[in-house]
Amino acid sequence: MKRKRDPDLTVCRNKRATFRFQILEKIECGLVLTGTEVKSLREHDASLSEAYARIIDGELWLIGFHIAPYKFGTTQDQDPLRRRKLLVHARELNKLRPKIEQKGLTLIPLSVYFNERGLAKVSLALACGKSVGDKRQGLRSRDDRREIDRAMRRRR
Repeated sequence: MKRKRDPDLTVCRNKRATFRFQILEKIECGLVLTGTEVKSLREHDASLSEAYARIIDGELWLIGFHIAPYKFGTTQDQDPLRRRKLLVHARELNKLRPKIEQKGLTLIPLSVYFNERGLAKVSLALACGKSVGDKRQGLRSRDDRREIDRAMRRRR
């Protein structure tokens, strides 16, 4: 009997990304991992909080992505914070390069997940950092939206 997979197998999300950054564009990338890293990801032992992506020597790399060592792995496990190669088409990389080189724009990971075929994918975003005023405005608009929803529920 073939095992059915859950269509949304999100491993981890960068929850603070939308608060810290203004998202301009999103892309999906493949992720090069070792066997024990995949097993650790399937147990949701990962963190994207300090991760970012860079183009180094014509290749896209994910830096600062923490994958905890697999608890049943050998003593030769990989470094949890090693940089990991991201798989993108050359034309996508060529489109991203001039945007990343602009002052103030960066590539940040939003989430890591497994697709329907069981492959590890990273959702990256081209983002611009928010100022303190922008963050306050976002909080204010979120609070206003909550208050409107509460008033509508009371009105019913």
